[in-house]
Amino acid sequence: MQLKTRRWDRRGDGGLSFTELGFGTAPLGNLYRPVPEPEAEATLEAAWEAGVRYFDTAPLYGFGLAETRLNRFLRGKRRDDYVLSTKVGRLLRPCAKGEERDGIGKFFDTPARKEVYDYGHDGVLRSFEHSLERLGADRVDILFVHDIDVRNQGGQAALDARLAEFMAGGYKALLRLRDEGAIRAIGAGVNEWEPCQWLAERGDFDLFLLAGRYTLLEQEALESFLPMAEARGIGIVLGGPYNSGILATGPKPGAFYDYAPAPQPILDRVARIEAVCARHGVRLAEAAFRFPLLHPAVVSVIPGGATPAEMAANARAASATIPPALWAELKAEGLMREDAPTGGAA
Repeated sequence: MQLKTRRWDRRGDGGLSFTELGFGTAPLGNLYRPVPEPEAEATLEAAWEAGVRYFDTAPLYGFGLAETRLNRFLRGKRRDDYVLSTKVGRLLRPCAKGEERDGIGKFFDTPARKEVYDYGHDGVLRSFEHSLERLGADRVDILFVHDIDVRNQGGQAALDARLAEFMAGGYKALLRLRDEGAIRAIGAGVNEWEPCQWLAERGDFDLFLLAGRYTLLEQEALESFLPMAEARGIGIVLGGPYNSGILATGPKPGAFYDYAPAPQPILDRVARIEAVCARHGVRLAEAAFRFPLLHPAVVSVIPGGATPAEMAANARAASATIPPALWAELKAEGLMREDAPTGGAA
C-alpha cells in the first residue's frame, strides 16, 4: 500500500516527510494489557507493509519496552526510509518489582523501572542518550518534551514550575542538539493544547504531538493555537484521533473517552456523529481519522495499534475518501465547529 505523505520544512533545510498514517508505539509498551513478542513484531511488520514510515515512541511506554521493540524491528531498515521520534522529560531508574511509581498501573509486564521527571538540561541530554541506546539508533529525527501538561503534572502550579525548569534547562539542551545536527526538530508531546501555545509563544519549536485535542469531538484548539501553528509553520502530529477509542468503536456500552469510560453526554454526541456518517456511507473511524488531516498544520495522525488487525483497520481509515457533504452536515447539525477546515481533498 502507498500511503500519502506530507512534507514539513519549517527551517528550509529539506525538512521531514511524514506518512499521513504514523505508528504510535504506546500499545507496544504493554499499554492496558501485555502484548506477546510475536504479536508486537507482527503488528510492526503490518505497519511497514501498509506503508507506514513514521514511528513515535517514548521511554515511558512500557518503561523502555516500546523503544527496545522498535530497536529489533528497525534494525536492518535503511535509516533514511523512516522518520523516528521519541521523548524526553523522564529518566528511568532500576528498582525492585513493585517500587514503580504509584498509579502508573496502565503498563503491564514491564522492566522494573522507576520514572523520575527531569526537565533540566543534563536530564534531557541523559534521556536522549539512553533512548539512543534502547533504540539502537545513531540518530533520532524529533525529540518531544513529554507530558508537560496539567494532567500529568498534577495541577497548574506544578505545571508552571515544570515549564520554568524546562525553559531554563531542557529547552536549551534541545536547541543545542538541533543546532549540532543530532536531531532535526524539537517540540512537545502532550494531552493539552494550552501548553503547546505557551511554549510556542516563548520558544523556537518545530512540531507538537497533540493527543486527543483536535478530533471530531474536540476542536477548541482552533481558538488560538492551531492558527498560530499554521502561521508559524509549526507541524502538528495528531495522536489519539479516536479519543481513547469511542470514535473507533462507536458509542457502545463501556466505550472509552479520554482514558475513562465515556459519560452519557459524550455517548449521545458520538451517536449523533455516527448517524451522520451512516447517512453518507462512511464508517465513524474513517471520518475520525481523516478529519484532523484537513487542517493544513497537521502532518501525520498516529492512532495506537496493538494487533495486526488494528493496524489494518487504521490503514483502511487512512485511505478512506470522505464526501464533503458529510462535513457540511456535521456543521449544520452543530456537531462540528464552523471554522474547522474541511475544504480540499478529504
